[in-house]
Amino acid sequence: MGKMKKGWLSGMVAVSVLAVSAFPGSSIHAQTVPANPLVVDLSQNTGDLRYGASGFLYGLGSEGLPTSNVLAPLRPQAIAQKAPDGLQHPNGDALKVAPEFVAAGGREVQIYMQDVYVNWPYENLGIADYLQKIDVMMAKVMQDPNRSAFVYVPFNEPDGNWYGGMVVHNDPAKYDDAGRAETRQRFFEDWKTVYQHMKKIDPNAKIAGPNLSFYSERLHEDFFKYAQANNVLPDVMTWHELGNDFFTDWYKHYDHYRKVERDLGIAERPISINEYGRPEWAGADLGNPGQLIQWMTRLENSKVDGMLAYWTAAGTLNDLITTNNQATGGWWLYKWYGELTGHTVKVTPPSLTGPLQGLASLDENKQQARILFGGSWPAKTYATSVEVKGFDEADYFGDRVHVSVWGTDDSGTHRASGAPYVVHEGDYDVTNGQIQVPLNNLVDLSAYQMVITPDTDTSPLAAGNRYEAEYAKIDGNVSVEYGDGQAGYTGTGYAIGYDGPASGLTEFVVDVPADGYYKLNLRYALAGGAAESSSLALQVDGRYVTDVPLPAAEEWGSVSTTVFLMNGINRVQFANPQQAELAEAVLLDSLEIAESDRRTDTYEAESPLNRLSGTAKVENGPAASGGQYVGWIGNGSGNTLTFNEVAVPQAGRYRMVVSFGNGERRSDRQHVYNAGFVDRRADIEVNGSAAQTRYFYNTIDWSQFRTIVFEVELREGSNSITFSNPTLQDPAQRTYGFAPNIDRIQIAAPVIDTPEPQAPPQ
Repeated sequence: MGKMKKGWLSGMVAVSVLAVSAFPGSSIHAQTVPANPLVVDLSQNTGDLRYGASGFLYGLGSEGLPTSNVLAPLRPQAIAQKAPDGLQHPNGDALKVAPEFVAAGGREVQIYMQDVYVNWPYENLGIADYLQKIDVMMAKVMQDPNRSAFVYVPFNEPDGNWYGGMVVHNDPAKYDDAGRAETRQRFFEDWKTVYQHMKKIDPNAKIAGPNLSFYSERLHEDFFKYAQANNVLPDVMTWHELGNDFFTDWYKHYDHYRKVERDLGIAERPISINEYGRPEWAGADLGNPGQLIQWMTRLENSKVDGMLAYWTAAGTLNDLITTNNQATGGWWLYKWYGELTGHTVKVTPPSLTGPLQGLASLDENKQQARILFGGSWPAKTYATSVEVKGFDEADYFGDRVHVSVWGTDDSGTHRASGAPYVVHEGDYDVTNGQIQVPLNNLVDLSAYQMVITPDTDTSPLAAGNRYEAEYAKIDGNVSVEYGDGQAGYTGTGYAIGYDGPASGLTEFVVDVPADGYYKLNLRYALAGGAAESSSLALQVDGRYVTDVPLPAAEEWGSVSTTVFLMNGINRVQFANPQQAELAEAVLLDSLEIAESDRRTDTYEAESPLNRLSGTAKVENGPAASGGQYVGWIGNGSGNTLTFNEVAVPQAGRYRMVVSFGNGERRSDRQHVYNAGFVDRRADIEVNGSAAQTRYFYNTIDWSQFRTIVFEVELREGSNSITFSNPTLQDPAQRTYGFAPNIDRIQIAAPVIDTPEPQAPPQ
């Protein structure tokens, strides 16, 4: 089979499929085996998956920023955000973003308590002032419904804030200088004072520290001796890894800290590297899959948490996404990471401290092994061989396996990436319990995923817009069948099991180029050619849409449903219907997505049908859809924009696409590298009902208009929708009174057309 390309959807990156191994002539599949392979041993179980590298410092900006669509697939574990009502940054309040994070499966929200201050470095008003601020902060946290998820970080980079000079990075000889020792002692004593004060307020408070900007062997030894002697040991051990020495010294840092615990007889603490990754001017790791894989592998190998550093803008998952719901190349790597299941297995890179790194998992139930790898700095391209052994301990793979290798490229931090592409696909004989997959022309800034399954493939895996069920996320009773039972499937197998007491679910993460209607063509069969029809519940982005009827089919059939999808990442889920017995015979093969010719209904902000009050007025803007928009909404309750005569055929829940502009930045930002973007707010009121507060991400420039999607409940016939913001502008207190500039709205039903059965594919 030769190289195949099939584009889909205007503006979408084409997907290329390469089927080799038994397929000579590939530019990716090496003809000779390169030396120094990446070795994966499936027989060596290295523990449960931690997913610890999927953490973020200020990765969430405001409620709904970013969307749960880009957050949940990553299996996020821990985030660090600013103190409640803190003044350090204009957004990122821990209490405000916690509900979305916890709903997405997040485990821990660290609170950077010193971010209550306005300046950087933090203004030092004395420890008494800080204790008063702690009282206020903790009172708010203790009333929060997500209280159990919060971890307090009372000091942030104390080696540079309030206690500067107490230790010098990369110059241990200066550690014993008298002045430094005095400063360290002052920090230790202040740690004790703050710790005891917090535990008095809340004995169950979880406290993290010491939170240095780098790993210092001497200081950590002294700190933990002092903390143990004074009964003020942190519940979570934290420090930052922001430099080149991470690549050479990470395992030394980790091993040294664990030795400190053992030497002192201290129980192991969870470790959180609550800032990791280098800025653009010193390595440019953020958003770069070929660099990020090197951080990810080391953190997962050590089973610790890590949070990507905040070098640019809040609310972007630290440059894994752009425009709130679109993926950069780095996001796809973290999605692959979140899709690892089973347990990790041993991976031996060519060099422990070298650029080529990898991590792998084995899922016995799903009968899949997945390997993530990449990195070759300073070489721009490279060849390697992935040697996988231990198949003798995983005999369900059989004597021959199917291998696919996928790539994701560096797209920068502000440009959306195309979906991952298949760079190699082939079948391999298992010899002496192992296979070897030689690859060449790999790219330094890209990352790669290898998926190994039993050799049951019937067609190339990535045929343009087709998503295979056996590679999707499955949950509950759903499992994967390879080659057994129903013949005629695509890819390597299909999903079954929507009938048990546990909720069965298959989730496809899909990427589309624009807000609008799309056809979901679901390929299915009914077990044994069941004569009776069945059904599955369709959910889009975590919300129920409709039940999809599945007519009786002797072989594979297809049913089409037209739904609204938002620009970028969407989660399309098929699950048990409310009457689970209806799904007992369902086999789910694949999902194909195609553009629909149906269009949303559009309402321009400047329409004479609308009502503007107070300061709100029509402005000219060449980038706006009609050359005009409405600005100066908010900064007081009387300044509003109301869309009138918004008509829908029946009452219910609708998607509202808002086209808007928001170029506001914090004018006095303290960090030159942080953008200081402001998430503007609008209160949205439908037909005079209670207003819903919604936040709008920053479009970087006032001349740029982007879209965001909200749900609204509309009545049959004509509706009115009002945008306002009663807050008065006070940037010094991080309150921003204006709503964004509004260009237009579009109204779309979540689903249109009754699902229709299609002719069986040939």
